[in-house]
Amino acid sequence: MDLLTNLSLFIRIVEKGGLAAAGRDFGFSPASVSERVSALEDHYGARLLTRTTRAISLTDEGRTLLDGARQLVSEATDLRSQVRHGADHLSGRIRISATFDLGRHRIDPIINAFIEQHPDIEIDFLLSDGYVDLVGQGIDLAVRYGKLSDSSLKRRKLGDIHRFACTAPSYIAKHGEPQTPADLVDHNCLVMRFGDQPEQEWPFTIDGKKQMVQVRGNRTTNEGALIRQWAAEGYGICMKSHWDLEEDVKAGRLVPILTDFAPPTNDLQLVYAAGRSMPKRVRCLMDAISAYFADSKVSREPLDHFAISQNNS
Repeated sequence: MDLLTNLSLFIRIVEKGGLAAAGRDFGFSPASVSERVSALEDHYGARLLTRTTRAISLTDEGRTLLDGARQLVSEATDLRSQVRHGADHLSGRIRISATFDLGRHRIDPIINAFIEQHPDIEIDFLLSDGYVDLVGQGIDLAVRYGKLSDSSLKRRKLGDIHRFACTAPSYIAKHGEPQTPADLVDHNCLVMRFGDQPEQEWPFTIDGKKQMVQVRGNRTTNEGALIRQWAAEGYGICMKSHWDLEEDVKAGRLVPILTDFAPPTNDLQLVYAAGRSMPKRVRCLMDAISAYFADSKVSREPLDHFAISQNNS
C-alpha cells in the first residue's frame, strides 16, 4: 500500500509541478516527500525526476513510470471501491478539462449532479481556452471544439457547433451593424488568443464557400468568457459558439449579426487518451455529459431558438 501511496504522490508532484505543493495535498512535509521520491527511485532503480531550485522535470524513466503509475493507481482505486461498496459504486478522482465558457455554464452543472449522485467522486476541473496536454497533465477527458490537433487522441462527438458573430444592441446603436463580413474592417472585433496566436481570421460562408476574413480590434484576451463579456458591454463584436451565446442572446445582451454568412458547423466532442484502460467512473461521467448534450433544449437551428426565446421574454 505504501508503494501505491508513493506512486500517487509521484503523479501529484508532476501535476502540481513541485514537491511542496504535492506534499500539502497529502499532508506530507517537504522532507517526507523527498524521502518518498527517493524510495521510489530506489525501488525502480532509476532516477525519476531532475530537480533544480526553480523547477522539476521528468527523466525518460520518470515519463515511463508516470503513465504506468496512473493506470495502476486508477485500477487500485476502482478495485478498492468495488470490494468495499459493490461493483456499482463509483469513487476516486477524475481530471476533466473544458473551455472557460463551456465549462462554467454547461459542464459544471453536469459535474454537480454527478457528484450528488456519486458522493465519493472527486473532480479536478481544469478550465483553459488554450492547448492542453491531456497525457502530460494526466487529464482523463476534455470537452473541446473543432478538429483534433493530436491524432493519438480518441474522440466522442457530442453535437454540432454553430458559430455566430454577435454584439450588443448598444454597439449597433453607436457604430451601426455590418451587413457583410467585408464590413468588419470598419468595426472593433474582439480577438481570442490561443497560446501565442491571436485569432485574427474569422470563418464565414461567402458565395456558398467557407472563407476566412481578416479582423482587428483594440482588445485581445486568452479567455473566451471575457470576450463575451466585452461584447455584451458594447465594446465590440465577438465570434462565439451558440453554446456560449445562448443566455446572453435570450436576455437581449447580445444580438447575432451577419447570420446569412454564418460559417459551416463544427464538432463539439469529448477527447481522451487512447490505449489507456478507462476507469468506470470516467466512462460514467462521459455518458452523463453525452446525455446532457443529446437531450439539450438548444435547437439544432439555434438562431430560430434564439428568436423564439427573445419573442417570449
